[in-house]
Amino acid sequence: MKYVTVDWDPEYSGFNINPAPYLEALPDLLTSLPPGARGFASEETHYSFSSLRCVKDLQLAEITTPVNKGDALSIRFAPNEWKHEEGLLIRYFGVTRFQLDFKREADWMSDEAVLIDEILPRDGGCSHEIELTDSRIHIECEDLTAIWG
Repeated sequence: MKYVTVDWDPEYSGFNINPAPYLEALPDLLTSLPPGARGFASEETHYSFSSLRCVKDLQLAEITTPVNKGDALSIRFAPNEWKHEEGLLIRYFGVTRFQLDFKREADWMSDEAVLIDEILPRDGGCSHEIELTDSRIHIECEDLTAIWG
């Protein structure tokens, strides 16, 4: 991630998550993002950790990779029962890169939960990086749509 920081704090036994530098840069980045990514990144509650529509704490439920070049890649997140009323489906179009890195450091977690994400402009579209409790997803695509429900 370029702006967002996520660090494990052993004294606190939890993650320190700071989206503030990204939120400061976001107004300048928005004009370079494709429409779907722009709308998702700029949602008022996206980074409001106590909001029902904040991505933090969503549970990774399913990744569907495209079979054909024209198909979309999709990631479905289930709601966290203590925070969200509904899940989130993100569909990525014109995918040129998909990377999933497992860290296997948080053995105490039974599910992969979203810690934070960052959407950045890139030539021909955007990149979306999602930091999970024990892995990281990186996608580069032409655009994305995010649908709650």
